[in-house]
Amino acid sequence: MACRVEKGEPKVMWLSGLQIPESYLTALVQTACRKNGWPLDLSTLYTEVTQYRSEDEISDKPGQGCYVSGLYLEGADWDMENGCLVKSQPKVLVVELPILKVIPIEASRLRLQNTLRTPVYTTSLRRNAMSVGLVFEADLFTTMHLSNWVLRGVCLCLNSD
Repeated sequence: MACRVEKGEPKVMWLSGLQIPESYLTALVQTACRKNGWPLDLSTLYTEVTQYRSEDEISDKPGQGCYVSGLYLEGADWDMENGCLVKSQPKVLVVELPILKVIPIEASRLRLQNTLRTPVYTTSLRRNAMSVGLVFEADLFTTMHLSNWVLRGVCLCLNSD
């Protein structure tokens, strides 16, 4: 069965639905580098958690980067009102993260404060059958010290398992 793309990329990419999500993210960076004349080896990704919970709330694709869905937060919860990490609710191990905006940027322009560079894994086992699992690192805003989240083992996963 062949799959055709008739209207270009979707407004929101379901990252969990991709066989090799790293390839899509790499292509995103390469496209931005080509468009802006940036050196590829000096470019990276920056992320922002949006206020959107579903694709229906989004009118169009962002000018630079993309929106991705299908990420699950482990070891913490996300406060929609304040846009930051908070402690998990009792007995809630995994929560779905709102839609994430992924933005290619020159690494020298990236200035992060009060931000946890959170690993994004393919599964909650933090690896796949080939013992590979890290897809990329997402930037999550926090008002608490970073060590708090590191000790809690906070991460994002593409599958809630």
